[in-house]
Amino acid sequence: MSALKIFQEQQPDAAILSTQNREEIVQALNDAGIRFEKWEAHDDIAPGDAPEKVIEAYRKDIDRLIADQGYQTVDVVSLNADNPNKAELRKKFLDEHRHSEDEVRFFVAGSGLFSLHLGENVYEVLCEQGDLISVPANTPHWFDMGPNPYFVAIRLFNNPDGWVAKFTGSDIANNFSRLEN
Repeated sequence: MSALKIFQEQQPDAAILSTQNREEIVQALNDAGIRFEKWEAHDDIAPGDAPEKVIEAYRKDIDRLIADQGYQTVDVVSLNADNPNKAELRKKFLDEHRHSEDEVRFFVAGSGLFSLHLGENVYEVLCEQGDLISVPANTPHWFDMGPNPYFVAIRLFNNPDGWVAKFTGSDIANNFSRLEN
């Protein structure tokens, strides 16, 4: 089940909000400028499925977002616990970073933990199958797929070159939760 925890950046052990209520999650994230939607995850998709199969299964929703937001590129990221590079891939985005464009992910299968550093708060968003999250450009954040990753996510981009992570140099991510799967 999707979940949201909000912390003050200086108090990583005391959530000021903790909820699994869909409406509360959507409201809190929308109030913070984060797009969060529930899509119908209607097809049996698993890590290792062909990207074309995944994209075709969600073509209608993808086309709606492209028309609405002007995205230019769509791809699929898929990872499971059997991947020999899973530790290296996990570490890649565990430190706080930004992107020069929105980071949009729709979780078709599995889960991942986005942590967003918004002002003086950190929003931990556990995204699961059916969740779409859009992290606005230049928002400091980090992402954890856990030590045993299992997810398939559709990603949408305005410019794939703009999606390169720019690390902030802050160690704030080390103070907050990790996804333990």
